[in-house]
Amino acid sequence: MTRAIGLIIVGDEILSGKRLDKHMPKVIELLAARGLQLDWAEYVGDEPARITAALKRAFASGDIVFSTGGIGATPDDHTRQCAAAALGVPLALHAEAEALIRERMRDTAAEQGVAYEPDRPDNVHRLNMGVFPQGATIIRNPYNKIPGFSVADVHFVPGFPVMAWPMIGWVLDARYAALFAKGRSAEKSVVVYGAMEATLTPLMEAIERDHPGVKVFSLPSVDQMAQKLHSLPRIPNHHPPRRI
Repeated sequence: MTRAIGLIIVGDEILSGKRLDKHMPKVIELLAARGLQLDWAEYVGDEPARITAALKRAFASGDIVFSTGGIGATPDDHTRQCAAAALGVPLALHAEAEALIRERMRDTAAEQGVAYEPDRPDNVHRLNMGVFPQGATIIRNPYNKIPGFSVADVHFVPGFPVMAWPMIGWVLDARYAALFAKGRSAEKSVVVYGAMEATLTPLMEAIERDHPGVKVFSLPSVDQMAQKLHSLPRIPNHHPPRRI
């Protein structure tokens, strides 16, 4: 059995162009290395209603879905809350996540040479990063120990690539190894010069009809035609336009 795999990328910074999305190419690479492929992707800004709607679709789809971004504890981070709303469950501080976050805070204090103060307001606030939808399981973060989380087959990781990519790889290896290389696809292409796409369409339709499992694609190139036209010799105009 094959499973569809989706990707949700959350963040105004992607939609505004402040940051270039690097997640989709990397997820495609991580999946391809395991004989899998990405079936769909969706970008959504930091708007709670839109994030909730996207996550409702993800939970209802039955697909394996990865969601990147918005799981921190700043005012523009809404993904944890939206996941709970999409599921109709309350948020709760996850015990294992709390332990990991406290461990990270102790490590940071030791690195700075100061005492760890668990009741200091900023440290108490950091525990919000471990407040997940009730029933969630954690995804360990090898970079700084601040975990992501999973609910069923929807997996939530930070927006930082250095954290997100190892976490996605771990989820794939830990949860979906049975799917690896099953249904592995191969791609072959043929370059056809001088042909019109419409004339090739009946052949492509026949191939898909007669060979289930084969997916045909057409990628017309207008650049090649433009280059050919540009390289044609120019004929000088010996007859200037007549004024009538």
